[in-house]
Amino acid sequence: MKKVLVMVALVMVSVIVYAFNDRAEAKQGKKEVTGNNGEVVVMNKEMFLKDVFDYEKSKEWKYKGDKPAIIDLYADWCGPCRQTAPIMKELAKEYAGKIVIYKVNVDKQKELAALFNATSIPVFVFIPMKGDPQLFRGAADKATYKKAIDEFLLK
Repeated sequence: MKKVLVMVALVMVSVIVYAFNDRAEAKQGKKEVTGNNGEVVVMNKEMFLKDVFDYEKSKEWKYKGDKPAIIDLYADWCGPCRQTAPIMKELAKEYAGKIVIYKVNVDKQKELAALFNATSIPVFVFIPMKGDPQLFRGAADKATYKKAIDEFLLK
């Protein structure tokens, strides 16, 4: 019986360590993400500068990505943000390989929140391949986001 308890404890510790390590890498933007895997990508400032737009080097908007993108500016404590999170996950799967969906925690990435004037959340930044990004403020249903993706990002 003692051996079984020890084995169960070791398995549980391994699972917890793996989960925390995976989550920490995603939060730091260190986890390799191509945008083709149908997942919402956690973004920080470093990743934004590298993959989206380097506002420290240029004031004129120039998107660096190879697919249109959506950036979801959210906070963990925000009710509407929690309502839209599963919708963004579904859309990331449905549009895998066509668009990339990022999420930015405004409490942890204040500079990125300020860049898009995210004074109320959620805010969604729709980034087409050409042209300026467009902001969508507030929560909506899946059909509304799909329409914006189809008519603005993938037109």
